[in-house]
Amino acid sequence: MTLEEIEEAIREEPGVLLYFSGENCNVCHALRPKYRELFEREFPTIRQIHLDAHENPEIAARFQVFSVPTAIVFLGGREFAREGRAVSLHALYEKLRRPYEILTSD
Repeated sequence: MTLEEIEEAIREEPGVLLYFSGENCNVCHALRPKYRELFEREFPTIRQIHLDAHENPEIAARFQVFSVPTAIVFLGGREFAREGRAVSLHALYEKLRRPYEILTSD
């Protein structure tokens, strides 16, 4: 996925999760399925994009990702949450729950 495609998704999608990881990062590999499960269950309209930060250094730099794992959530085209290595998925859920409900309500 290119930087232009990611920026377009952020502009056009109601929500986007960018998940940056690294090939040799055990924490990254352990957290990724947990993020995927949480977002599929609780925030199904948020598009999930996974990137290897080492294979995409220009994209990682653009989003100021200096360590992995890093998850960035965009809502309505704006960065809403950024989580790093020590993340509480429950706290992230609580932070996103109400704004997501507002964003997706008819």
